[in-house]
This record gives sequence, structure tokens and C-alpha cells, in this order.
Amino acid sequence: MKKLKLVMVGNGMAGVRTLEELLKIAPDLYDITVFGAEPHPNYNRILLSPVLAGEQTIDEIILNDWQWYADNHITLHTGFTVTDVDRVRRVVTATSKDGDVITAEYDRLIMATGSNPFILPVPGKDLQGVLAYRDIADTQAMIDAAATYKHAVVIGGGLLGLEAANGLMKRGMTVSVVHVMPSLMERQLDDVAGKMLQKSLEGRGMRFLMGAQTQELVGNAEGRVSAVKFKDGTEVPADLVVMAVGIRPNTALAEKMRLHVNRGIVVSDTLQTTTDARIYAVGECAAHRGIAYGLVAPLFEQGKVLANHLAEFGIGRYQGSLTSTKLKVTGIDLFSAGDFQGGDNTEEIVMSDPFGGVYKKLVIKDDKLVGACLYGDTVDGSWYFKLLRDGRSVSDIRDKLMFGESNIGDVGHQGQSKASAMADSDEVCGCNGVTKGAICKAIKDKGLFTLDEVRKHTKASASCGSCTGLVEQIIMFTAGGDYSATPKTKAMCGCTDHGHQAVRDAIRANKLLSIGDVFKFMEWKTPNGCASCRPAVNYYLISTWPKDAKDDPQSRAINERSHANIQKDGTYSVIPRMWGGETTADELRRIADAVDKYNIPTVKVTGGQRIDLLGVKKEDLVNVWKDIGMPSGHAYAKALRTVKTCVGSEWCRMGTQDSTQMGKDLERAMWRMYAPHKVKFAVSGCPRNCAEAGIKDVGIIGVDSGWEMYIAGNGGIKTEVAHFFTKLKTAEEVLEYTGAFCELYRQEGWYLERTVHYVSRVGLDYVKKRILEDHEGRKALWEQLQFALDGEPDPWFEFDKAAVDTRQFAPLTAA
Repeated sequence: MKKLKLVMVGNGMAGVRTLEELLKIAPDLYDITVFGAEPHPNYNRILLSPVLAGEQTIDEIILNDWQWYADNHITLHTGFTVTDVDRVRRVVTATSKDGDVITAEYDRLIMATGSNPFILPVPGKDLQGVLAYRDIADTQAMIDAAATYKHAVVIGGGLLGLEAANGLMKRGMTVSVVHVMPSLMERQLDDVAGKMLQKSLEGRGMRFLMGAQTQELVGNAEGRVSAVKFKDGTEVPADLVVMAVGIRPNTALAEKMRLHVNRGIVVSDTLQTTTDARIYAVGECAAHRGIAYGLVAPLFEQGKVLANHLAEFGIGRYQGSLTSTKLKVTGIDLFSAGDFQGGDNTEEIVMSDPFGGVYKKLVIKDDKLVGACLYGDTVDGSWYFKLLRDGRSVSDIRDKLMFGESNIGDVGHQGQSKASAMADSDEVCGCNGVTKGAICKAIKDKGLFTLDEVRKHTKASASCGSCTGLVEQIIMFTAGGDYSATPKTKAMCGCTDHGHQAVRDAIRANKLLSIGDVFKFMEWKTPNGCASCRPAVNYYLISTWPKDAKDDPQSRAINERSHANIQKDGTYSVIPRMWGGETTADELRRIADAVDKYNIPTVKVTGGQRIDLLGVKKEDLVNVWKDIGMPSGHAYAKALRTVKTCVGSEWCRMGTQDSTQMGKDLERAMWRMYAPHKVKFAVSGCPRNCAEAGIKDVGIIGVDSGWEMYIAGNGGIKTEVAHFFTKLKTAEEVLEYTGAFCELYRQEGWYLERTVHYVSRVGLDYVKKRILEDHEGRKALWEQLQFALDGEPDPWFEFDKAAVDTRQFAPLTAA
């Protein structure tokens, strides 16, 4: 059967959600072509504010990446604006900024052109530095301006304006908000809540000019805005002006096509335009029963109805939406729904606590909740919205209504979490219409354990994010302890849906020996992987199949490829290995000679009892290594780095054991050992612990009867005290037990997971069972480590064997 041709004008949230719903129920009915004016795939416009504030990146707000379009056989033309539609021939014509023209035929056409920001028609509106706030380009322009300029003025005290002001303040600008009305967010809040919001934001440094009317934007000699002038003659300085005064449906193309336009592209209950039944409109550009919706929830409801109609699954009907606003403005919770302003024949229940920053107003009419306005405490917002939408009589719970769902006996149970009290039919995510039951089913059926996984499979919390806390409660309620443990199925990166453990298991079970084998066997979405997954897969291969799997130097970070630490000025740091922190006069002379010969600017003693040569040019690295003649310190690698020691019984009056010799023995036994992350040892000769063994991956402390062993400490950003592991009598036992623990970590740890996190994930009891209780297993692990390290080359002196590409050290010469 020949596929029908579906063309969509616009690549925004409402339109692409329509395609997602369509692909679920009729994946093979249409050949789909999408035109998007922006050079990006579909992204979450609601989350531009966190991007502006520096809390998220553009990549993190992408909803459907390039691969999604390819996987679903959708032809995507980004950077093309549709300039003409021939409704007789059913042909769409689009033009790029460079003047390229492409056409596409259609059987069905979706208009998803969204809306345009309203720009005040005042003198100076075309000056440099005057922006709207609508898309990624606007956001980036504001970020760039904040890096150079100081004073910003945001015109508009609605949600978008306040979010823009907050983001610019976080970028270091002084921000004044100009609002023509007497209170903020007058469409979402009543006067009391609006005033409370203003007071809170003023406390954070935001300035307000309420009731001010902009007359003119003043420019400087360079043609950039320099001030905002008001009708009363006053001015405020402005290096950047952001207009956030509202949006208008983008109907220019529709008008050119001679479609019926009135407050938007007029559509019926099936989202068909009233002019042409083959053409549909969805999202902010559509006007349904005289209303053009600007919130995401009704737009997604429209998308679902339209998808069902396109799929020929009977005629779905869009009846309009009862909207609620549940927003987070610069860390302040807001919620409103229905007729929260009140009026004739209504009753108002109000609770106001200005000092505590909490305000609640419920509006009742004919024993039914018809409106709610919440500020500061919105935990019951979704419950109030359900009561409002269902039209349930509240006469029996009126005296407890203000105190929330958990205080109503027939709905929830006192003392239980919000998640446990909710019925499966209760809506959690208003933007996407996701119920608690749908989330719980996805968690159980698909084995989900993380917020990202739940977002991906259900869309809950994926739009405005205001329900995130409730979704997390539901995950914890449903998944139990698994939620607070390690995210078992979290993908390694965007190249694959597989987690670290799944990759490790597949490599071992199927004896995969190369990165290509892994990518092919596990159906990697990105054929060549990326800088995140390639090093991890490379490590899993060489740690699982030593001698068989081939190390791929190009899948290592630059430090490991050049075997030195790159510094911020582009030079390198060289740290030779000093066994147990001990050195000789001959080694020190060679180091000093190299410093003089190669003009190395800085020589520093490290915290791990070694010498660091800082400022080595890349082209000098090979000769510096050669002249020093000492083994690699692996200070650049995910490997054993230092073994710190005190002088121990050989010199110290307090020493009970020869810690220096023990440290040298440990280091010589394991110095070529690569691991999921860097590994550090320390050996102290007595319980005074001068070598700080209590915060190392493995710490050994000498006592009268032998040695105490500690594991999984960390002296990094968050100091973690090591766990006491066992007492040992001999140096041979210290080597065996330390080696067995390290090999267990090498085989089971996830790439970039320190020992402290590995032990936290699997449990200390598990490690004790594997090392202390399983005698044969411990010896096997120690032997496996020795086998893996046998013949492992010194990268500084065995270039060929270590597969070091020496061409990287050759200086570039002019042609």
C-alpha cells in the first residue's frame, strides 16, 4: 500500500508531540516531512530559562535528537522557512537563509507554526541589544550580552519576563523589570500573591518599575540601546532590553494561504482548518472555539486528538481544555487554576502567611471548587485541579479543604507520602496528561529506576518540570530501595540505551574483543561512539580479556595518549614514579639536569611524595622521559598512581612495621595496573598514621601483630574515611588481599567510578564475602591481576609495545 505524504510546517513541541502520538498507533501510514525554521531538532522551549540561568545546556533540553528523526524515517529540513503553500497542487515551498529552495508534496498538511513574540511599537525597538525571548537564538544572544554588558531591562512582569530577569541576574547583570500593571503575573496570580512574589524577588536583588509605560528606547552612537525612557520622562540605563510582553499566533503563512484566521488559524474539534479539510493546525497557532492556547498541556491534548484523526482511528474530538498553571519562578512555587479571582455568587477561603511566604486562596461556587491560587506551597495543586476538573461536591470536606489532600480521610491517609496517597487515576503531570498508574506501570514493566528513564518512557516531568518532586516520590514508592541505590539501567551516554553493567556483562558473556564488536553486538545508536563511551568500552575490554582484547590508544583521553598531564596553558606535567616516595641522589640529579636542559619553569613536590615537573613542551616530552630514565608515574591515567608511606620502623622511634618497604613492594607489584578510575595507596608504620592511610583506596597501617587493611577511602572533593577491612600478619598477605580487592574492582567497577562508590554500590559485605570468606576466589583474583599485569609495557620506554604514537610529539613546521 502506497504511503500517504504528511508534511508539517514547524518543528516545535506541539507538532512533534503529534508525530510521536501518530507513530505509536500508525507508524507505517505516512511518509513524513518536517520543516523547521530553526537550525535545531525539537527542543523543550519551556526549559530555555534554566539554560539562560546556566543550570542546563542546550543539549540537555533537546527532546528529539537528530537520530530520532532518522530512526522514524522522518525527513527533517532545519533552517528552512516555508514561504508558500499551493493548496490546489498540494505543494509546500520552503527557503533557507542562503536562498536555497526546496519543495514537498502533501496529502495531509499540519500547520504548527507556533507564535511570535510581541514587540512594543516604540522608537528604538530595532536597536542592537533589543531582544525578544522566544527561542535558542534569543537565549544565546542574552548569554553573550551578559558576558560583556552590565545593565539589563526586562519589559514584562509575566512568567517569561521574570524567568529572563532571573537568568540574567545569575549571569551577573543588574536587572530592572518594567511592568505596566500594578502586580506581577496578573493572569496567574491575584493581587496578594503578586505582591508577595514581588517582595520575594526584590529580596534577591531584582528591581521593579511597576505601572511604568515605556515611551522610547534610547540608543548610543554605535547604534546600541543605552537606556529605556518612560512616559513620565524618567530613564533607566540599559545595555540590553528584553521584551517579554506576550505572544501572538503566527498566522502569516496561513493568511497567505487564505485560510480562515481569527485569533489564530481557526480549527474544528478534529483540528482541521475550517477552510481546507486536508490541512490541520495544532499548538499556539491554532484557534479552537475562539481560544488560542499558550500552555503546553492543552497543546499536547490537541496533538493526541490530531494523531488519532490522522491515523484514521475514528474521529477524536477536542473539546477544549481546562487549564492550570503550575510554575516555578526563580525557585518560588506557584499554582493557579480556574476562576481564582472569584466574583459574584462565589465564596473565598483564604489563608495568608506573608512572613512564612505562603498564600492560598480557594474559590467555591455551588459547593464546587471553581478556582485556586497558591503561592509558596503548591503540593496540593494537582489535587485541587482534579477536584475542579471533576466537578466533585466539596461540601463534606469544606472545613478541611484548605489543609490539603493528606488531611482528607476518604482521599489520603495522614502521615503517608503524597505519592502513596494518590489513586492510580490521579494525574501527576498536567503538561503531558500522565497519571500515577501509567508511571507505576512503566516502572514495573520496563524496570525503570531513574527520573531520566521515567521521563523518557512516560513524558512525566519532561516539560515544565514542576511535577518532578512528585514523580521522584512515585519512583521511590514503586521501585523501593532500588531508586536510592545505583541507577541500574541508566544509559552510558546518548549513543546507546545500555548501561555500564549491561556492556560489561555482554563483553564477558560473548567474549567481545574490540570496540567495533561491542558496538555491533549491542546495536550502538551512534556507529562510532563518542568521547564518553569509547574510553569506557575500551577499559571494559582490556580489563575483562587481558592479552586477548587490543587496547585502542585513540579511545583514551589526551592525557593517556601522550602519557602526561596537559595543563591550562597547553604545556604538560611530568611526574616520574618514586617507589613508595623514596628516591636517590642519582634520580634527583637526572631530574635537575632535565629541568635545566628543557627550561622547565616549575618543580613541585606532590602530595603523593613525588616530584612534578610543570610546563614541559609537548615536543620535549619524549626526551625528558629519556633523560630522566625513571618509570611512568601514571599521574595522568585511570591507574595506580601513588603509594604514600611514612619512614616506618626503619627510622622512626614509633614505627612498628617497615612501612616504606611495604609501600615499595605494593607499588612495584601493581604499578602498571589500569582501573576504572585513579587508585591511591598509603602505608603507615604505626597507628599514628602519618601517611594518611585512612582516606585512600587501600590503606595499610602497621600494628604490633602485623597490618590492618582499610579500603574505599577518598581524599577528594568529598572526603570519605576508609572502611576497616581486615587484619593481616604478613607482607605477602597484604599483597594478596590488596591485589584481590583491586582486581575485583577492576572487573566489576564502572568506568569513572571510584572505589568508594563501587563499594557503596555493591556493599561492603559483598566485598568481604568475595575477599575474606572465599579463600580460593581471593587467590584466583590475585592471580588474575598478576596475569593481566605481566608484560604490561612502560609507556615511556616501550613505545611500540605500548602502541604510543610518537608522531604526536613532533613539532608542527610551516610548509
